[in-house]
Parts: sequence; C-alpha cells; structure tokens
Amino acid sequence: MSEKIRKKSYNAIAFGIVMCFLILFFSAIVQAADPIVTDATTKVTTTTDAVTTVRTNPPSAISPSMSTSNSDLCIVPISAAVQTQLFGLSFGSTQNFSTTCQRLKLSKLLFDLGMKVASVSILCQDERVFRAMASSGTFCPASGGLIGLEAKQFWDDNPKLVPKTEPKKLNREGWIEKGINSLVAILLVGLIAR
Repeated sequence: MSEKIRKKSYNAIAFGIVMCFLILFFSAIVQAADPIVTDATTKVTTTTDAVTTVRTNPPSAISPSMSTSNSDLCIVPISAAVQTQLFGLSFGSTQNFSTTCQRLKLSKLLFDLGMKVASVSILCQDERVFRAMASSGTFCPASGGLIGLEAKQFWDDNPKLVPKTEPKKLNREGWIEKGINSLVAILLVGLIAR
C-alpha cells in the first residue's frame, strides 16, 4: 500500500514540476512579445516645386459583358474592345448558331402542350433524327398527319421530301465586305494612334 502512495506522490511532484516549467516558459514568451516603445520627435519640412503633365489618357475601352447564365438559350454572346492612346472602341452582339438547339426547344414546347406528333415532326426535320427513326422502325410523321406504316409509304413514294442536311455555303460577298471594313478600321486606329 505504501508503495502505491509513494508512486502517487512522485507522480504529483513530477506533474507539479512540469506545470511550473510550463508557466515560467509561457510567461517569458508573453513578456518578450511586448513592444519596445521609444519616444522621439522629428520635424521634417520639405518644399518642392513639382509640375505634372498628363499627355495621354489611360485606356478605357471595356468590352461589354454579356451573361448567358440561363442555359435555356440558343444564342452565343460575342464582345470585343480595342483601345489606343486616343481612341477606344468596343462592341457586343449575340449570334444564333444552332438550329438543332431551336428544334429541341420547339419540340419540348410542343410536347409540353400535348402535341406529341408535331413535337416529333420538328425533330424529324433533321436528317440524323429522320434516319434514326427509320432505322428503329418508327417512321417520322408525314404531311396530312400520317403516322406509322402510312408515313413509311408516304416517305417511300416521295423520296425528294426526305430531309437532307445541306452543307453551309460560305457567303463570300459578306465575308469580303466584313474583311474590308475590318482593315479600314484597323488602318484608322493605326493613324489615330500616331
């Protein structure tokens, strides 16, 4: 029994020594962290003649920000800006690039209104959908409300009416005009910058 009491007293003494050491250590750190304050007064008098000449304005052309955070849009924003020392130009526009996106939106709207055949007809205007429907044995609706085998017979009798994807033709006149206008604008900006 006395052995247990002796171990407990040794443990208590060791604990007390460790606690005293920690208290002394942390109080020394806290005291060392106090700033050193010195009182000093200095008087400085400066007289300066300075002239500032601003020869150019800072650039300020900022392209307009256009948000497309609504994912239910079929348009893409385009914006740009150019700034020289004297002249700045910025513009913004939206472009509609995807007829597939428009077809999907129209089809969804018609489906939601309960017009399921019209909804499928809009999608069938795309050659890929038309071929996929035919491959699956479900033929696209034909004019006059024909569906199923009657629609298949109509498409077989009128192959010229089957939708075909036409390659987009480059409007060379439009591109040439835009290119010339861009070159003139660049030359004007270059002349103004001199």
